[in-house]
Amino acid sequence: MIVVTGATGHLGRLVIAGLKEKVPADQIVAAVRSPEKAADLGVTVRKADYNDPSSLAAAIEGADKVLLISGSEVGKRVPQHTAVVEAAKQAGVSLLVYTSAPKADTSPLILAPEHKATEEAIRAAGLPYTILRNGWYNENYEQTVQQAVQTGGFIGSAGEGRTASAARADYAAAAVAVLTGEGHENKIYELSGDVAWTRAELAETIAQVAGKPVTYTDLTPEQHKAALLEAGLPEGTAGFVVALDGNTKDGLLGEVTSDLHDLIGRPTTPIADTVAEIVKSL
Repeated sequence: MIVVTGATGHLGRLVIAGLKEKVPADQIVAAVRSPEKAADLGVTVRKADYNDPSSLAAAIEGADKVLLISGSEVGKRVPQHTAVVEAAKQAGVSLLVYTSAPKADTSPLILAPEHKATEEAIRAAGLPYTILRNGWYNENYEQTVQQAVQTGGFIGSAGEGRTASAARADYAAAAVAVLTGEGHENKIYELSGDVAWTRAELAETIAQVAGKPVTYTDLTPEQHKAALLEAGLPEGTAGFVVALDGNTKDGLLGEVTSDLHDLIGRPTTPIADTVAEIVKSL
């Protein structure tokens, strides 16, 4: 039995769909906070709240493998993830798979500390594990693409920093490959897209797809934050966005590896393909 936490999220739904192509649906459990949102998944659904350890124990009971999809509540993820790890340990699962962040144990990436702490908790539990250090998703730039098409440009402070992104479906396929394959115990995979691009190159891609001029305006971090605040973003969110651009400028998201390509057995999805889907939906 394979249990997928966070199964109603964007990544989780793709993982469930991929698993159903590989194993019988009755061997798949969607562990979710709101079971009513999972009725359309076509698999067994169990309630699992990251903030309620007893629900996690019940959701994971009888599992052979568990995919722990990292939570979305920044600042709360370490205790939430640790609760899932403890439940998996109690259940004696044969493999715990976790979606982490690039080089989580050494990177100064703003998102890394909670992932590093989770990885440490997983190792401390003594369970066989696989760490999927997911790089950036093409879909993270959906609002950027929409804004660029509508206004003819977008801003940032990433400079010439590159992003080795891939489609969310690529990362989901990697998770499915690990959950249904063999020989992945106690391994760490650094997952990235096959090509790393700059924001200026993204602007060129959007322009080509949309058939209209698009420009990227690079700002200082201070100018970028001021512009975001003026646009109505909360202070914390604006600071977070600027910090991520700083991480990008420093090259923390630009390293290309072959791990994702190798796990899914095909090239990763180019950013241009995702841009085309977004533009088509407008």
